[in-house]
Amino acid sequence: MDILITGSVAYDYLMTFPGLFKEQILSERLEKISLSFLVDSMSRQRGGIAPNIAYGLALLGERPRVMATVGEDFGEYRQWLENAGVDTALMQVIPGIYTASFFATTDQLNAQIASFYPGAMAHAAEQSLREVKPRPDLVVVSPNDPLAMKNFAAECRELKIPYLYDPSQQVLRLEGAELARDMEGVRFLFVNDYEFGLISKKTGLDLEHMLKHMDVLVITCGADGSTVYANGREYNIPIVPEVCIVDPTGVGDAFRSGFLAGYARGFGWELCGQMGALAATYCLEQKGTQNHSYTRAEFVARFRQHFDDKGALDALVRE
Repeated sequence: MDILITGSVAYDYLMTFPGLFKEQILSERLEKISLSFLVDSMSRQRGGIAPNIAYGLALLGERPRVMATVGEDFGEYRQWLENAGVDTALMQVIPGIYTASFFATTDQLNAQIASFYPGAMAHAAEQSLREVKPRPDLVVVSPNDPLAMKNFAAECRELKIPYLYDPSQQVLRLEGAELARDMEGVRFLFVNDYEFGLISKKTGLDLEHMLKHMDVLVITCGADGSTVYANGREYNIPIVPEVCIVDPTGVGDAFRSGFLAGYARGFGWELCGQMGALAATYCLEQKGTQNHSYTRAEFVARFRQHFDDKGALDALVRE
């Protein structure tokens, strides 16, 4: 399946705070909050939602395409993605600008405080799906410049290309009417449980009404697993127990990659969700969003320690 992923491309600056954010915040002084955290580690990682999803898909044998705008500092990152099996031909360098940057500090309870500099991502709306050849089987519209997200979703509807809508970090910025418009008729909507609540509040749509406007809704719930709503059924997917928790950054992107790898092979919705759960755990066990790795044989062996694929994953190992 030809999957085209749009969204942010960034360098992640990941820091750890050896305490708890909640102990530093005075609720009665929130209007004048002024905090500086002394962190005990920092690393610079390759990130951004589009390449995070693409990297996970490539690990599972897919050759996804990424369409995005990047900065002049992208050369090494491009080589990394190509070596991993990601098609970067549609990743456009914007002269004189740096690639977007994500700054995240994580405390001892895995709470995060983050900020994002868009850099070259601010030019994403200059790209168009109309110019993409061949036309993809599925487009992922993930967090990006808001105008680009609007344009890509509109072009998918115009060109009749199925798309996955993943507003996640941009839910705060998007208005209810915008969210409702771009959720209408989607193949997939992916959100976490908090984002689902925000979307419901902004659009006035509850779960029952949302399901009337899309084919598949996937809600991830952190340690409580995930729920897939499809074809009038509800599938509750547990997490795969981790060996250790190192860094939660990118776990949701990894879940999407595992899910989509299953979808690309025509697997059932429950199996897709289970593949997403395992891919997410692999990411959780490493620092950064693209530092986890595994062979397909290793993935299948670990999968079968927790789920029964009834032999469906045999083909994944043989490829």
